Amino acid sequence: MGVKENCKLIKKEELVSGIYKYSVEAPEIAKSAKPGQFLEIRVTKEGVDPFLRRPISIFNLDNEIVEFIFQVKGKGTELLAKREVGDNIDIMGPLGFGTFKIQEYENVYIIGGGIGIYPLYELAKELQGKAKNINVYLGFRNRSLVTCEKDFEKVSNKLTIATDDGSYKEKGFAINYLKEDAKIKKPDMIFACGPLPMLKSVREYAIKENIPCQISLEERMGCGIGACLGCAVKIISGKEERYGHVCKEGPVFNATDVEI
Repeated sequence: MGVKENCKLIKKEELVSGIYKYSVEAPEIAKSAKPGQFLEIRVTKEGVDPFLRRPISIFNLDNEIVEFIFQVKGKGTELLAKREVGDNIDIMGPLGFGTFKIQEYENVYIIGGGIGIYPLYELAKELQGKAKNINVYLGFRNRSLVTCEKDFEKVSNKLTIATDDGSYKEKGFAINYLKEDAKIKKPDMIFACGPLPMLKSVREYAIKENIPCQISLEERMGCGIGACLGCAVKIISGKEERYGHVCKEGPVFNATDVEI
């Protein structure tokens, strides 16, 4: 279980309309965090409404600074978006025992969609010097939601950005471009995070082509420690099946070990 810190917000940036990047001083969290882990953030300054914290992935670790990115989607994130530089934010983390497994690779493909791209940046950073070739594929609904392009350019050998409507860069789904590149150079590992339909497609493709694949699941995690039982997922171990919890056993799983 992670620690709880009162973290000072030192930088706030609205990347595009409704999507914010926060940089907070969080030395204890930054010291032990690994790619794929997440934070549970109290969104209120005062009171208990909403009562539950909000789970948000770690985007970047820089010494004692932790950066996270979130999209305003409801009451909780609306409140969080109103925080100002200098405010203290109650954060619990890093959480999640299932992290991205990093080792030496020849050829790695990283694919993300929507807000699922954000935990992949720290992963790509960590792979620098360990993977000879890193291809990154990012999918967005349209041009207005494209974020972090320059960040990912710095940590990849090849960056492909696709929009559903073709309003920016490539048209269609990011996985289609991954498949085309895999025909030329098959990856040793695929890392993925994003909406469930995308993850299902990536998982099915990886299993069919016998490519090792690690997927990070985005689930509603009320407590972040396995107590509320709200993020159950079917886990496969050999011939046995059971239900585990994304917050505790994940959020990262081997594609063959989880049914989605």
